[in-house]
Amino acid sequence: MELIGLKPLYSSMIMQNLKRTKFSVTINNAIFELIYFIDSVPHTLAIGVRNENLFFMVEVKKGFIINPYLGKKFGLIYKILGLSPNGASSFSPKNFYDEINKGIPSTTSPKNTPKPYDIAAYRPKVEESHKIYFCGWLDNNVRNEKVRPKNLIKTQQWLDQEAYEMCKKYNISSCWSPHKSKEKSITKPTSILKK
Repeated sequence: MELIGLKPLYSSMIMQNLKRTKFSVTINNAIFELIYFIDSVPHTLAIGVRNENLFFMVEVKKGFIINPYLGKKFGLIYKILGLSPNGASSFSPKNFYDEINKGIPSTTSPKNTPKPYDIAAYRPKVEESHKIYFCGWLDNNVRNEKVRPKNLIKTQQWLDQEAYEMCKKYNISSCWSPHKSKEKSITKPTSILKK
């Protein structure tokens, strides 16, 4: 199935050099939060409803093609949408993605770039997944240590490929906290290196 609504959004992201963007789509009064990742091949679309504990990722292949199969998630989506199994509805996974497609914005802006804590729910298989607030960089060369592979994976999953590459090359770790009060703005990893 083609999610043609992603095409103009993708163009808008490319024009602004954005690798990830977030938006929401309302279906039957249920608000689905989505994050579109174009910094991976294939691209990925994360879909979730926080208060319903629904989170899943869909691969977006060349031509904005997805596999509409929802498996066990379809029952939960059906419930979230307030549909009755005994009703006259012929709602299907294709219908669900058609509604998503209609709600995809054609443009975005840097203010819609997701923060690591927005991404954490969709990519929880990282070290210390409860630490969702970025709080800085650590130059491991100063302490004569090596960046841990698990930290590199978290950097790649929650930040981006560019940060991952810099951290790997310059032996830098990303630092995280479970406390929002410790959150800092994200800079390039190399910003901490002494000139």
